[in-house]
Amino acid sequence: MTWTVAPEPFDSPVAAALWRDYYTEVSDRWYLLHEGRRTDPAELEREIAAQSWDELTPPRGQLVVGRYDGEPGGCAGVRLLADGTAEPNGTAELKRVFVREGLRGKGGAALLVRAAEDAARALGATRMVLDTRGDLVEARALYAGLGYEETDAHNDEPYADHWFARRLT
Repeated sequence: MTWTVAPEPFDSPVAAALWRDYYTEVSDRWYLLHEGRRTDPAELEREIAAQSWDELTPPRGQLVVGRYDGEPGGCAGVRLLADGTAEPNGTAELKRVFVREGLRGKGGAALLVRAAEDAARALGATRMVLDTRGDLVEARALYAGLGYEETDAHNDEPYADHWFARRLT
């Protein structure tokens, strides 16, 4: 069994199912850590409905989906950042890297990040940035292992407390 990674429309049924799994996991982890409870289902539905990932569409971004033995198993998104104008500044942001729990440890996360980097390069990016949370220790280890270095904050995301960057060569 092997992974394949390919672009996917951000609004496809496959992407929607992966978004739901992603949000459920990261939200539950945060609430369990900080409030000792899982996410309220109505709150989760509101949060999912409030998100629009149309920025993960060329020429400003891309969503990639990893399939393990043909079944959707994970995703990663990339979007170009602007420097205050309408034009990109050569920096892309890595978003929503996720691998379903039963498929972790099979190399999918690294493949998804590398595919997102390739997509960013194809969009004209020369640098990738990302943010994550302290409790997502697996993600932080993944990024460090792939050559990302911790940096100062590049955004004001309320749940982020770790920021990383890497030159795309």
